[in-house]
Amino acid sequence: MRPTLRQMEYIVTVHQLGSFGLAAETLNVSQPSLSNQVAAVETDLGVRLFERGRAGSRTTARGLEFVTRARRILSEVEALRGAMLSDLPFGGRLRLGVLPSIGPYLLPQAMKTLHETEPNLRVIVREENTLSLDEGIRNGRFDAIISTPEDHPNTFQRELFVEPLWVAMSQDHPLVGRTQVIADDLAGQRLLTLDTGHRLARIVYGIAGASGATVSDDYEGTSLDSIVLMAATGAGIGILPDLFARRQGIHRSEVCVMPLAIPGADRTISILVPIDNSEHFSAALATILRSAAKALELKVN
Repeated sequence: MRPTLRQMEYIVTVHQLGSFGLAAETLNVSQPSLSNQVAAVETDLGVRLFERGRAGSRTTARGLEFVTRARRILSEVEALRGAMLSDLPFGGRLRLGVLPSIGPYLLPQAMKTLHETEPNLRVIVREENTLSLDEGIRNGRFDAIISTPEDHPNTFQRELFVEPLWVAMSQDHPLVGRTQVIADDLAGQRLLTLDTGHRLARIVYGIAGASGATVSDDYEGTSLDSIVLMAATGAGIGILPDLFARRQGIHRSEVCVMPLAIPGADRTISILVPIDNSEHFSAALATILRSAAKALELKVN
C-alpha cells in the first residue's frame, strides 16, 4: 500500500498544526478517522512519523522527511490540476530559466509586456549557467529556458536573436584607442572568460584558436563583473556579450570596451521548451522576447 494524496494531506496538516484534533477539525474529518489513516501509513512504511503526547504531537526526523517530500508532491499535483483547468499559457505558472548574462537586460521589458498580455500568468525566473539550465529543462524544473540552442538538443527551439561579442581591456593596454578589435589584434593575447559551464567559454576557446590567442588557464570568471575586474588589472582581455558590454561595460571607467569584429564572434540566443510542450505557448512568449530584443538593438532574424 502506498500513501494516498489524502493521507499525505492529513500528515502535512498534523505537522503544521501540531495537533491531531486541530488537524481533524481543519480537514473536516473525525479525529479517529484521521488518526487511523496516519497510523496506517506508519505501519505500511515501518516508521513513526509523530510522537504523541498530552501537549500535542511532535514530528519525528523521519516524519519531517515525509512532510518535505509530501509537500512537494501535493504542490505538483495542484499545479497539474491547475494546468488542466486553466486556459493560460503553461497552466498559469511559467518557471523560466535564463542565462545570467541575458536575464537582467532582456527580461524587464519583456516581463512587463507579458504581464500586460497575460495578467494572471505567474512567472518565476531563475538565472543559471548553461549546464544547470539543461539539467533543469530535462528534469522538469523549468517550463522554458532562454539559452544557447546548441547546448540543449532534443528540445523545441525558437531563435530570439544573435548577440555579438565585445572585448574589455585595461586602460593602458596597447589596443586602447581602436574602434574595434580584429583577429590579428588578438594574436599572442591572453583571453579571459567564464568557467566551462557556460557556452561563452567554448566560443572564446574557438576565437583563441582562430586568432592565435590563448585562454587564461589560471582564471575562470564566475561572473561577467569578475571578468571586467580581471581585465582592469591587466590579466588579459575579457570577452563580453553585447548586452552586458553596452549596458554596463562601456560605463566602467577602469576598462576600455569595444566591439570584437571577428567572424563567428557571436552567440545565438533562443527560447527552448521540452519537446512535448505546446508550440503555441512557445511562439507567444518568443514574440514578446523578440520584440524586447529589437528594442535593445539586437539582430533578430
